Amino acid sequence: MRAYIFPGQGAQFTGMGLDLYNNSILAKEYFEKANKILGFSITDIMFQGTPEQLKETKVTQPAIFLHSVILAKVLGDSFQPEMLAGHSLGELSALVVSGVLSFDDGLKLVSKRALAMQKACEIAPSTMAAVLGLDDQIVEDTCKEIDGIVVAANYNCPGQLVISGETSAVEKACEILTEKGARRALLLPVGGGFHSPMMKPAREELATAIESTTFSNPSCPIYQNVPAKAITNPEEIKENLIAQLTAPVKWTQCIQAMIADGGTEFIEVGPGKVLQGLMRKIDRSVLASAAVFE
Repeated sequence: MRAYIFPGQGAQFTGMGLDLYNNSILAKEYFEKANKILGFSITDIMFQGTPEQLKETKVTQPAIFLHSVILAKVLGDSFQPEMLAGHSLGELSALVVSGVLSFDDGLKLVSKRALAMQKACEIAPSTMAAVLGLDDQIVEDTCKEIDGIVVAANYNCPGQLVISGETSAVEKACEILTEKGARRALLLPVGGGFHSPMMKPAREELATAIESTTFSNPSCPIYQNVPAKAITNPEEIKENLIAQLTAPVKWTQCIQAMIADGGTEFIEVGPGKVLQGLMRKIDRSVLASAAVFE
């Protein structure tokens, strides 16, 4: 079975989407529509912005979403997913291409999500760190021993678990995990402690927006980050999307569930190759490639 997967924050780069804009009338229409919906020219930042400008959460999330969704749109009839998943923000891209959300509603929710998360980051100092080379259980148990908020946030692949929470607690966890044998435990250049209790204010804000948005039945099963299994019920999809802000991204478990359910070919749609790299570490027996616009 053919699965399409969509990247999250961190996949952005200057010039992203420019080839689509220049070579597809349909893509250009969608990009111009996005500029109007957002109320600023996100295409200027995507095509010519500095890495610093692109790293701002309010820019990064819509930019990656637009690149992913518009690429899927221009693939036309060759885009035939039998199962879908998205890493964190990428879940919203998957919801749009599967018909759960309209393009307009999807972009509005992404923008609200980004702004709400940015606001939550300003309330208290928080961050994330990647822990490499340790068993998940050791990382989870260590987080529980630390004073303050620090939790497992992204199960990216075996041996790579991202932790998140209060800056001081994350730093302390990194020290202890290094002593316990982590190959690396390094702070990430992110705006705050995503997928942790630090995002509770953002979760409440996003919940209001999601509840007032129409969600339809997906064209194929969506493997959501929170339950790490196939979901097709629009109400369940809503609940999981809201929960995702403060819950961990179970990416490894999502991919394993998709493979168990018959996924044999995984195609990454969007900027970068992050998810293809993770696929190779999760299961080398399945095909992993990038969607290409020709």
